[in-house]
Amino acid sequence: MDMANHPDTAAYGLLVPRSPLVRRLLAKNPSPFTFTGTGTFVVGEPGGTVAVIDPGPDDPAHIRALIDALAGHTVSHIVITHTHMDHSPAAPALKAATGAHIVGCAPLVLSEDGPRADAGFDASYAPDTVMADGNSVSGGQGDGAWTLTAVATPGHTSNHLCFALLQEKALFTGDHVMGWSTTVVAPPDGDMADYMASLQKLLGRDDAIYHPTHGEAVTEPQRFVKHLLGHRRQRETQVVRAIGEGLVTVPQMVGAMYAMVDKRLHPAAGLSVLAHLIDLERRGKVSRTGDNWHVLGEA
Repeated sequence: MDMANHPDTAAYGLLVPRSPLVRRLLAKNPSPFTFTGTGTFVVGEPGGTVAVIDPGPDDPAHIRALIDALAGHTVSHIVITHTHMDHSPAAPALKAATGAHIVGCAPLVLSEDGPRADAGFDASYAPDTVMADGNSVSGGQGDGAWTLTAVATPGHTSNHLCFALLQEKALFTGDHVMGWSTTVVAPPDGDMADYMASLQKLLGRDDAIYHPTHGEAVTEPQRFVKHLLGHRRQRETQVVRAIGEGLVTVPQMVGAMYAMVDKRLHPAAGLSVLAHLIDLERRGKVSRTGDNWHVLGEA
């Protein structure tokens, strides 16, 4: 898809309504890993008390557009799903401009993260309050009242949180569920078993709509999550089959399994394949010798 001609790209720097309580401002940071860019969400009625979810990258133009769009609002909370560099780094500047509290996921910086395909971690992230599963923040009054409740969803990162908007049965899914692509699960912090368990957790909820940080809204959440689970199970089967066919290193598997995928995405695909292999290894399905993988018994 030509992102330059995507309808979203005409809305860079604008606060676009999605529902009575939800608006989105798109950062101009499109890439093979962010799609058209990072969607920063404003929750609350226009002119009222609002929360900002995932303020986005440390980009002066984006931060200026966000602060301008919030003129006339009272920003009470800056809410962070996880600490990748396209999600949280704008938080300090927004806090300085508004006085809002930074809340959400726990800080996470890996001392040695290896080569990353999606994004590094934000070392500057310093929340005023770390939220755990089930913790909530609220604001607004009357029809503009809102409550955001944390839903722990580790997998993409170990500190990942989604946030449920009680008043609209909506879930802000960060990068756990994206509206345009599957999620990168990158070891050592990303964990495939945790990711699959977090998807199963969402199946037990009754959300009516998802608002991912990247891509379109998901209007049939349960069906979409079932599709993601099926896709990951299919990938796992492909990994085991590839080893049986003599493709025993991650690059060999990626070359065969992702032959039709943009090669710029192959490093990310390799990380997700590795995450599958680590999960299979823990379950006693495969083993490794150096960079080579082997099937153990029936997988």
